[in-house]
Amino acid sequence: MDFELPVELTQRLADLDDFIEREIVPLQAQDDNERFFDHRREYSRTDFENGGVPRREWEELLGEMFRRADAAGWLRFGLPKEVGGSDGTNLDMAVIREHLAHKGLGLHNDLQNESSVVGNFPFVHMMLEYGTGEQREEFLEPMLARTKRIGFGLTEPEHGSDATWMETTAVRDGDDWILNGGKRFNSGMHSATHDVIFARTSGKPGDARGITAFFTPVDAPGFSVDFHWWTFNMPTDHAEVTIRDVRVPNSAIFGEEGQGLAVAQTFVHENRIRQAASGVGAGQYCVDRSVEYARKRVTFGQPLATRQAIQWPLVELQTEAEMLRGLVRKTAWELDRVPHMQISDKVSMCNYRANRFVCDAADRAMQVHGGLGYTRHTPFEHIYRHHRRYRITEGAEEVQMRKVAGYLFGFAGPRKGQG
Repeated sequence: MDFELPVELTQRLADLDDFIEREIVPLQAQDDNERFFDHRREYSRTDFENGGVPRREWEELLGEMFRRADAAGWLRFGLPKEVGGSDGTNLDMAVIREHLAHKGLGLHNDLQNESSVVGNFPFVHMMLEYGTGEQREEFLEPMLARTKRIGFGLTEPEHGSDATWMETTAVRDGDDWILNGGKRFNSGMHSATHDVIFARTSGKPGDARGITAFFTPVDAPGFSVDFHWWTFNMPTDHAEVTIRDVRVPNSAIFGEEGQGLAVAQTFVHENRIRQAASGVGAGQYCVDRSVEYARKRVTFGQPLATRQAIQWPLVELQTEAEMLRGLVRKTAWELDRVPHMQISDKVSMCNYRANRFVCDAADRAMQVHGGLGYTRHTPFEHIYRHHRRYRITEGAEEVQMRKVAGYLFGFAGPRKGQG
């Protein structure tokens, strides 16, 4: 068995580092842009007087990063060649995401809103899979160029992981549909031009079939962005949305009528494995910084690194990082080779364990650094606040563990129904 990374992939990492040093590091250093990454980061990024959404200056800086990364051929690396990408594999993307997160905080790979020089773009994959020719023409390139922004309206005030019980409805009216309901934590709504609203069009509560996705203009009569939820990690782009008799044409349906959850599930395995890889990278960063600090910090006449109370928790975390890294890369490699549902449990294992690992590593880094670790002058609170949400969103860890249990006990997956 050969566990070495492909030579071309290691060369890509070197080329990526060179691009970041040439183009992104100087951009971060100019015009006091460091305020978005040092102890002032949360306040510099957040327009607290305007509902807690991102400040215009922060988003303009991200926009310039995106433009430079796209011009250099990095932004779309993981996308198909038909939309200007490089057909990056799941293994490529997992290794790259870990590598970028391991570099720590910076404009090259920001945590707060998943902005990276190598983009992830799950919505592009949804569009390529389910969008009509007209929808691709209207949204695909403008979305990549950030001239059109699309929100994602799945979660509701009374329904999160139990999406099949959603209460938002859509009823036919001639050639149109009338939408009514509400969405919570509706992402991207501070700047969205359209929102993909999931609504029940047939069937009964609990049915997976009968839910349809609709492209909905945010300026449509009856569509209201009521407020943005202030979250553990600010600024926020998670809105409360009310939908009252919003009319959209039949051409607004995204995917097939009644098959909206299939759209929502598109790219879920790739997204989760890349998220797990980021968790491994950020957690390793926390461990490395803690080891470095413990070797230098002297208390009671000895470096902190000589004490087992410091050593052993970091040994546990380093061991977990090594095991997770191997599982994430193996699972990503398999995603490139086998039907995804065969290894969906492995993806869930990677995701929930990596999300938990990085939170534990950031928490331990705070403890090792003592009072400094608790301040915003060190990056650990920011890393913790960002990654803590992934233990809830995009498949809460309980949902991920339920998936693993289903495969383990034969209630789901390849062994379903076997004795």
